Order: sequence, then C-alpha cells, then structure tokens
Amino acid sequence: MRHRLAVASRAIAAIGGGYALGALAAAALSLWLPGPRAEAVLTGTLASFVVFACAVMWVFAARTAWRAWAGLAVPAAALALMLFAGGAWSRA
Repeated sequence: MRHRLAVASRAIAAIGGGYALGALAAAALSLWLPGPRAEAVLTGTLASFVVFACAVMWVFAARTAWRAWAGLAVPAAALALMLFAGGAWSRA
C-alpha cells in the first residue's frame, strides 16, 4: 500500500506540479525575455513544454516522493518570485 501511495504522489506531482511549473515558467519568461512582447510570450510558451517534460522526468527519477515534491517546489518558488518581481516592474 505504501508503494502505491508513493507512486500516486509522484503521478500527482508530475501532472499537477509539472503543469504549475511549466505555467510559471511561461509567465515569468514572457515578462523577462527581451524583445517584442509577442515573441517573448511565444518563446516562454514553447519553453514551458520543455520545463513540463523535465519536471515529469525529475519526479520519477527522484529517490523519494518527498524529494520529487521538493524538486518542484524550489524552482516554482523561484519562478513565482521572478514573476512577482517582473510584474512589479513590468514593461508597458
């Protein structure tokens, strides 16, 4: 039963956490990348697919489910901080 819960936790982390990390990456990159806004948004959105795929691989490669969740939480917090800082001084 414990193994099944660990796998379920990893699946939730991969799906939900990976999506959240990808969305935060897309939003932060669209604010922080230089150049025209449309190109920054497009680049951020395309990069979010790579972030999501790497997050899913990380979740199932981590030694424990706790480490998998922590490996998603730390970059998500950093991206949220970048997003907040970018929103405070966003370009017009």
